Amino acid sequence: MPERNLDFDKIINRRGTKCLKYDFAVKRGYPEDVLPLWVADMDFRSTSYVEDAIHNLASHNIYGYTNLQKGDGFFEAVAGWMKRHHNWEVLPEWHVHTPGVCFAIATAIRAYTNEGDAVIIQQPVYYPFKNIIVQNKRKLVSNDLLYDGKGHYSIDFEDFENKIKNNSVKLFVLCNPHNPVGRVWTTAELKRLGDICKKYNVIVFSDEIHFDFIWKSHHHIFQEICEDYKDFTITGTSPSKTFNLAGAQQSNIFICNKELKRKFVTQYDVSGLDEPNPFGIAATEAAYKYGDEWYEAVIKYIGGNIKFAKDYIETEIPNVKLVHPEGTYLIWLDFQDTGIVPKKLDDLIINKAKLWLDSGRIFGDTGMGFERINTACPRSVLETALERIKSCITGVFYLV
Repeated sequence: MPERNLDFDKIINRRGTKCLKYDFAVKRGYPEDVLPLWVADMDFRSTSYVEDAIHNLASHNIYGYTNLQKGDGFFEAVAGWMKRHHNWEVLPEWHVHTPGVCFAIATAIRAYTNEGDAVIIQQPVYYPFKNIIVQNKRKLVSNDLLYDGKGHYSIDFEDFENKIKNNSVKLFVLCNPHNPVGRVWTTAELKRLGDICKKYNVIVFSDEIHFDFIWKSHHHIFQEICEDYKDFTITGTSPSKTFNLAGAQQSNIFICNKELKRKFVTQYDVSGLDEPNPFGIAATEAAYKYGDEWYEAVIKYIGGNIKFAKDYIETEIPNVKLVHPEGTYLIWLDFQDTGIVPKKLDDLIINKAKLWLDSGRIFGDTGMGFERINTACPRSVLETALERIKSCITGVFYLV
């Protein structure tokens, strides 16, 4: 059966579908007519194989309790994807199904730390990390990434080790590839992080949800860098970014260490969640079994969007820097050379450009003066957004 959903230029009207991206602007304090390029879901229809799988399940018209068991085809589909696209051999005894990677991070925090214990992250980073840590009454520690002012981020390893040692850090939430700065960490960088964590007995939750979107270099799964790392790592993956399935509430978590897995599952059980959503299971299995053609096409299209954005920004908005994206379909724009005070930048973006982006401030203090843009949209929409940015900042300066 041929893939049907390959027209990524087509604009799909998502309004009126209870869509977080489009239908909640006013409730979130934005003008109703803003163009949203914030939350990380796509404006593309997923693979037609997902569409067919959900239609088939819906036509059965019985939506009772669903679960997974060895040999039912689900894990085999997941493992097949990991092998084909990442050369990663995953074992069924490592696997835990969860309704999302953030849910899994929260579960890990409660499983491996106590209230008041320190958890380290690397800001500017995906803002739910901070929220989950603080809401679970753990101590937030940030090993802030180093920015060279020219579009590149790196890790301050000395600070990372000192923060772990001085705060008795128990858990490190690694973002690999990194959201929002787009770094795909090298083997050498991951090994330095891993060796420090091993030295101080720090458990690592490696959020690899964006690992199917790599533009430069090569993605390295953290737990595979060294055999020893498997003993203290929880790896979070999901089809949600890859196949636009965030609403399906389905993630695949891999924990090699039996004791770590036992603690994780025990804490998962305490949450009261039990059987998974049958539509999420059907969608995930279909995507991982049959979605390769769609995936290769969407990678090509989004890669073209990122190149378009880069060329447009360099030519038309030279005082805005595009942080060089190595991974993810999110681009991180540096507005610091515009002269616009960060507190005024959001107002210009929202009320003059009429755009709903993710303000850099929500990613931590080191994100001030930046904006995150989702490029997984028709190119005409991305072009409109960039034109609005150009229009709103031209000739506008605010002294600090």
